[in-house]
Amino acid sequence: MIGDLLTAAVRVATPLALAAIGETVVERGGVINLGIEGAMLAGAFGAAVGAGAAGTGAGVAAALLAGVATAAIFAAIAIGVRADQIITGTAVTLGTTGLTGVIARRVFGDGGAGLSLPTLAKVRIPGLSNIPLIGEPFFNQSSLTYFTYLVIPLAGWLIFRTRYGLELRAAGESPQAAAAVGVRVGRVQTVAILLGGAMAGLAGASLVLAQVGTFTERMTGGRGFIAIAIVVLGRQRPGPVAAAALLFGGATALQYVVQASGSGVPYQLWIALPYLLALAVVARRRPGRN
Repeated sequence: MIGDLLTAAVRVATPLALAAIGETVVERGGVINLGIEGAMLAGAFGAAVGAGAAGTGAGVAAALLAGVATAAIFAAIAIGVRADQIITGTAVTLGTTGLTGVIARRVFGDGGAGLSLPTLAKVRIPGLSNIPLIGEPFFNQSSLTYFTYLVIPLAGWLIFRTRYGLELRAAGESPQAAAAVGVRVGRVQTVAILLGGAMAGLAGASLVLAQVGTFTERMTGGRGFIAIAIVVLGRQRPGPVAAAALLFGGATALQYVVQASGSGVPYQLWIALPYLLALAVVARRRPGRN
């Protein structure tokens, strides 16, 4: 039972971790992108269209481009014309939700995409997958999960070990001071937003190509907002953020295990658990605390 729970937790945590690590880079630059939910949804739609047309590789590429395009809209408005970030992100998410719904009905018809989309196969890592308890859950997953493992240290290197990361953190902590020493704050923030959009797009691809195998309207179900809560819990550091994503993934996966066990506890309670956890995390954030 523990092995099944861990396997489900890692699978569910993958899109959350991808989106949250991308949002970590964005927030390090002093920007909060609520449009991440829309970028995930656009990525999921792009993955469904791309995979249906030319296979899973095309699906992943289309998801990445869709996420970047959605993030570019947010960057153009929030950074380009200095509009309110919260309102812009909310508008981008609402617009993407409506647009993907309309286009999906045009592309897939009223019956939706069905379950005919190709999906990413699990890849077993020899040796590592034989480690007791954690081997099978962590090393018999899709390629997007392994990509997530690589992204975690890469994001840390980008933020803390590169000149761009130094400029990013300076822009986030004091944009006026950063600009005074020659940092092009708008450009640094825009690059971070586009990187975050790419990661959110891949998170959408993970939902479609590694979990459900289809696309439905509003299928992200608030995961983008949960990713923002995960960034808060992980204190904008890639390692803790990935661990927090696994915690939320475990909270979500718990409902599957409990339902399968025939427990008398209402399943709606377990469905609400990740969202209650997100509320607890946000409530824990106080003014002046990061």
